[in-house]
Amino acid sequence: MENIATNLGKLYDKAEQYSRTSLELIKLNAIDKSSDVISSLAVVATLAFIVAIFTLFINLGLALLIGNALGDYAMGFFIVSGFYVFVGIILYVFRKNLIKIPIDNIVVGKLMKEKDEKFYEETINNSNL
Repeated sequence: MENIATNLGKLYDKAEQYSRTSLELIKLNAIDKSSDVISSLAVVATLAFIVAIFTLFINLGLALLIGNALGDYAMGFFIVSGFYVFVGIILYVFRKNLIKIPIDNIVVGKLMKEKDEKFYEETINNSNL
């Protein structure tokens, strides 16, 4: 009877240790995936900032060039602004297809990357049997 109690105690300790290890692994996987997504977003945000500054200066130059050609600098800025209103309306109408779905796919792809790699490895290992 004492042997069964000792074995049950050992089994309980192993199960508790397994639970703690599994929880720690889940935490580490969550941290890894979160850091991957955040670092990707940081890269995108940095590139978006650089492109935004570039676009700002190009648009200022373009507005001044159009304004100079028309003889009224304000008209050049109005024309460039009108173009961006048009682009904004187009983006708003197609926001789901042009913005939401691609970003969702990128984030989900980053979060599911490890599962896909494990599935691929398991498939290769199982096919060699």
